[in-house]
Amino acid sequence: MSELKTELEAAAFRRLLEHLRLRSDVQNIELMNLAGFCRNCLADWYREAAAARGVSIDKDAARERIYGMPFADWKALHQKEATPDQRAAFATAQKHHHG
Repeated sequence: MSELKTELEAAAFRRLLEHLRLRSDVQNIELMNLAGFCRNCLADWYREAAAARGVSIDKDAARERIYGMPFADWKALHQKEATPDQRAAFATAQKHHHG
């Protein structure tokens, strides 16, 4: 059952990545403000999971795995300037998260 559970979790993760790639209109700051995580968080978690198993993956490689392309390319294609309201909401959320 453990192997099946891992396979199902991996399939759900791949589906999440596919969904986030299709929804490139959803900005990372919006994800952070609403859900407390973003694509970059997923890349960090991916790196942490690798490190826990003795595998070193650099930040750029992890982000490319999550974004499906180099982060700089995704950013140039899809990332918009955060609005003042988004930045304010982010600052408030960070105070609650870290404080």
